[in-house]
Amino acid sequence: MSTRLVLQADLTWTGSRFEPDVRIGVDERGRITAVGRLDAEPTERLPGRAVLPGFVNVHSHAFQRGLRGQGESFPAGAGSFWTWREAMYRLVSELDEPEFYRLCVQAFGEMRDAGITTVGEFHYFHHSRSGEDFAFDEVALRAAADAGIRIVLLQSYYATGGVGRPLEGAQRRFDSVSPDAFWRQMDRLESLLDRPTQSLGVAPHSIRAAGPEEIAEVYEEATRRKFVCHIHVEEQPKEIEETRVVYGKRPLELLNEILARSDRVTAIHCTQSEPGDLERYLKAGGRVCTCPLTEGSLGDGIPRALPLLHAAGRLSLGSDSNARISMLEEMRWLEYGQRLASKARGVIVTRDGHTAPALLAIGSAGGAAALGIEAGRIERGCWADLAVVDLGHPLLAGCDAETLPAALVFGAGNEVLAGTFVGGRFRPTTS
Repeated sequence: MSTRLVLQADLTWTGSRFEPDVRIGVDERGRITAVGRLDAEPTERLPGRAVLPGFVNVHSHAFQRGLRGQGESFPAGAGSFWTWREAMYRLVSELDEPEFYRLCVQAFGEMRDAGITTVGEFHYFHHSRSGEDFAFDEVALRAAADAGIRIVLLQSYYATGGVGRPLEGAQRRFDSVSPDAFWRQMDRLESLLDRPTQSLGVAPHSIRAAGPEEIAEVYEEATRRKFVCHIHVEEQPKEIEETRVVYGKRPLELLNEILARSDRVTAIHCTQSEPGDLERYLKAGGRVCTCPLTEGSLGDGIPRALPLLHAAGRLSLGSDSNARISMLEEMRWLEYGQRLASKARGVIVTRDGHTAPALLAIGSAGGAAALGIEAGRIERGCWADLAVVDLGHPLLAGCDAETLPAALVFGAGNEVLAGTFVGGRFRPTTS
């Protein structure tokens, strides 16, 4: 495949640092053909810009963009208050297809403005109010295509309204109906994909929304089909308490028994996970996605066992409820949360020059690995998915190639991003 485009920015991220005079060749499919000091002349120069791998948002519920500003509680009238959970179910009961589409496009567009080029959409909002039609699944795909973002639609299997309880009320719009119906819909969705930018994964929602036998069945078929598998795990103490009552074990304990291997599995949150359970899961190949802004917004806590994930190199980030969409802030609060937790334990943490590069890798290559896509790195064979930084922005004044990584992660936000490339096609930020 011939090279269609040769990009050259003032600075390019090469995996551990920014370097000048680096050119990126891109073919007609949107994949990188070569990186380095190439003989080919640039066809597109990016003066005053730096490029790095586009961020990968592993965990999103795009429709929840409609809940922005509705944190722990908000007025419901007559002196009462809605909790966030109640607000979410009210939104679910009211949404029609046009509004669902609008919210998804809005969320995905904001992700592009935040340097995110791929989203893992953990999609459990399946049906219209009229019944079991799975009408909203293809709406999510259409919204991603119209926003120009790469998507892995993580089709959620959802069968119960709590541990051992039936679905009720608005939850019926999440119903997967049966394993057979779920896989028939997966086959249908495969026929609708825009193959260069869209793919599928599976997501048994949680131990609250599917029993151990169902999770095992979905996982086994996903493994056979070579899909990644994502699942919410131990986000809140209540989930753990309910699981112990019904099954006599913690959720991650159960998953460790269900999953013979975990190398295609990503557990979402693990906020309350015990180090021993998490260590066993990691040894079986598992990955974890944490969502610091949502976990902080909802007061879920700081993952206690996160140092294990840093050591294992199997960590990624997600925007979850989309109350705030900024991968740079997710990185920042991932680090700050651990610093605060360490200080509370009496451990002195000193910052070194490797922190920012490690966080940038978690937000890109770590996410790509969790979603099973060839992205997150500026290397031959990967998709040409890039985030473009405005080096002239006042927030980056005085920075050079050496200090730029830390300045981005610890001192900047979405405003320093000038645009993104997805598959070699550029879109400037809209704000």
